[in-house]
Amino acid sequence: MTDDLPDMRASDAERERVADLLRDALAEGRLDMDEFQERLDTAYHARTRGELVPLVRDLPAPAERPSPAAEVPPGTGTRWPERIGGPGGSRWGLGLLGGFRRVGGWTVPRLFTAVAFCGGGELDLREARFEDRETVIRCFAVMGGVKITVPPGVEVVSRGLGVMGGFDATAEGPGERGAPRVVVTGFAFWGGVTVERGRAKGVPELGDGGSRG
Repeated sequence: MTDDLPDMRASDAERERVADLLRDALAEGRLDMDEFQERLDTAYHARTRGELVPLVRDLPAPAERPSPAAEVPPGTGTRWPERIGGPGGSRWGLGLLGGFRRVGGWTVPRLFTAVAFCGGGELDLREARFEDRETVIRCFAVMGGVKITVPPGVEVVSRGLGVMGGFDATAEGPGERGAPRVVVTGFAFWGGVTVERGRAKGVPELGDGGSRG
């Protein structure tokens, strides 16, 4: 990103290039999370090139950066900073005598509220992006259920309450370095809330040879 034509309207591709530089800087420790989030929000709302330039002026050029392999956290191989940031998507789901699903490449907001009343809901975060490093999912299950599937490297904290129902905390535990933190709260009354760590889609389970006799 240069100072050429600062008054020219910025393109989506230019905003994404700046966002990529910011994510790399976060992974390298050049930016803390607050400054990263502030610059990222500014980048996505920038109208001109001149607004983008100051966001990366004090960061090294891409050619000066270390090999991307050095930035991959151990475990799943996910480059978490690349999946954190950007505007969140839908902030609530309602299963009223029915159901709702949030799956695939959606962006999980900082706060998501799931309500299941005589119905059910599914939140699959395995392919999702995250608006912020910490996500709070509030679940209210009354004679219904909510199922949450997270990637294996994510930190999970469960603070829910089950009354004549279940609030499963078996997936609770620490995550990988740089991974998002998912906090699940709320209550289940004659219903259930489950959180499980799911293998990334397309990756076979151990022992699955892919064919059956």
